[in-house]
Amino acid sequence: MNVGLLEDLKERIVIADGAMGTLLYSHGVDRCFEELNLSKPDDIVHIHEAYITAGAEVIQTNTYGANYIKLARYGLEDEVQSINRAAVRLAKQAAENRAYVLGTIGGLRSINKSAITLEEVKRTFREQLYALLHEDVDGVLLETYYDLEELKTVLSIARKETKRPIIAHVTLHDIGVLQDGTPLSKALTELEQLGADVVGLNCRLGPYHMIRSLEEVPLPKTAFLSAYPNASLPDYRDGRLVYETNEDYFQETALSFRAQGVRLIGGCCGTTPKHIEAMAKALIDRTPVLKKEIKQRQTALVVSSPEPTTEPPLQDIVSKRRSVIVELDPPKKLGIAKFLEGAKALKEANIDALTLADNSLATPRISNVALGTIVKQQVGMRPLIHITCRDRNLIGLQSHLMGLHTLGMTDVLAVTGDPSKIGDFPGATSVYDLSSFDLIQLIRQFNEGLSYSGQPLGQKTNFSIAAAFNPNVRYLEKAVERLEKKVQCGAHYFISQPLYSEQKIEEVYEATKHLEAPIYIGIMPLTSARNADFLHHEVPGITLSDDIRARMNACANDPIQSAKEGIAIAKSLIDAAFDLFHGIYLITPFLRYEMTVELVHYIHEKERLSSERKVLHG
Repeated sequence: MNVGLLEDLKERIVIADGAMGTLLYSHGVDRCFEELNLSKPDDIVHIHEAYITAGAEVIQTNTYGANYIKLARYGLEDEVQSINRAAVRLAKQAAENRAYVLGTIGGLRSINKSAITLEEVKRTFREQLYALLHEDVDGVLLETYYDLEELKTVLSIARKETKRPIIAHVTLHDIGVLQDGTPLSKALTELEQLGADVVGLNCRLGPYHMIRSLEEVPLPKTAFLSAYPNASLPDYRDGRLVYETNEDYFQETALSFRAQGVRLIGGCCGTTPKHIEAMAKALIDRTPVLKKEIKQRQTALVVSSPEPTTEPPLQDIVSKRRSVIVELDPPKKLGIAKFLEGAKALKEANIDALTLADNSLATPRISNVALGTIVKQQVGMRPLIHITCRDRNLIGLQSHLMGLHTLGMTDVLAVTGDPSKIGDFPGATSVYDLSSFDLIQLIRQFNEGLSYSGQPLGQKTNFSIAAAFNPNVRYLEKAVERLEKKVQCGAHYFISQPLYSEQKIEEVYEATKHLEAPIYIGIMPLTSARNADFLHHEVPGITLSDDIRARMNACANDPIQSAKEGIAIAKSLIDAAFDLFHGIYLITPFLRYEMTVELVHYIHEKERLSSERKVLHG
């Protein structure tokens, strides 16, 4: 074509082509699509010609995955040059000066960034870029980039190597946001600043969600805006992905893209020449909407403040006075009579919160949210809900948090969760979409009124975020570094694993006294010698001293005496922690709530006596 692409975009809307890979896939091709440039060149030319006949004025080379890393999966890593150069020649053959030819380079990194380093990306990108430029493409299309860091890296390289037009496309995780939470508007601005001539988005989303994303994005200052939507969300049938959106829908949405200021419009996964033909018909006059005709887009997030709570958060309570919280695990079997007895007894003993584990040790229990609701409504006590990353994916975790907020349960403990293989159902799957650090950040983001993807939730939550602390490790300083990182992520306070050493309690104090976030020190009374051995040998994160195990073994044949000895040990640990930590976290073993009730009374009595001494000596 005689006029340059950028000159055309200044004057009118330009129609691009649609999918190559999914079109080949729909025809039964189930192999390396890019290798077809060498083995089936006529098939590739025919697809290019079909798009041009449909109205495409821009076509892209069949080189999306024609890089060293992806071709290596097929043993074709030595064919990078030949495949890319052949692809340009085939596209030019089909174009015959009727369409611009863009050299396409696809993104490599998605969720697991560590799998491919940026240095590998740079090496791979340069090799492919040089092959495409050598064949004199009319421009470069960088498409389907989930990782903004990767796209910015390769865009910087491409801009230094060529003055040809560069189109840079991000791929969204959700409406208006990238996978790492970056707003689309910010991403496009950064790409424009790095020298992209056209910025926009492609893949993953169909026209509806892509248009909604663009509604909240101001037009680029100097670059042009582009959009390559998928045909629809894919369906999975008989082992194959199927896209169903009809062409009429694309004809309708083309006008909406025009209204958002899009100048370059094409298609991505699932689109065919018929989709492109429909858009070309809808935009027959190609007249763009001028900036002054587009109303100012609002990007402010609208969220309301959280409902005020009648109780101060636990981190405030424990910072000002002695605080006791108690774990009472949900039963493993149906029936909650004994659980309610324990909850009421602990309420009467005057604790600050009842903590409810989330299927601890990967064993199914009655839902802690169900019991938390009962504790709150029937017992009148504050529930502290544990949330594990093991059992829910990212969608489920967000739904769970929204449910907790709706129920008015604002105290949560974020934990990774024991692997499912250690529980009663070792065949169960551990999800772990998020780590505990990620979950803490997610909850903090909810408190700001934003979902994981950065979309407004409509309301701000007011979760008080507790994080887990395991001091039973060889290198305590490493554990403290994790606490510091959790504070950075948004943790308000910590709840520790149970400790069984007075010396260890003192070491923990010295190692953590610089932290502003308060700590509830965990103490769990032992019930028997077998219980002690099990905790010591088989429960992750718990270590018992030889002295304690010997004391429990000495009364192994007397259940009553074993319980008394367990309480005596717990009291000595409370004594050690009393003047060092304001927060005590008692863990009830096997629903034997009478043991923790006795320890709560012991703590309160110590506090009363301590206060009296202060008055006498005041």
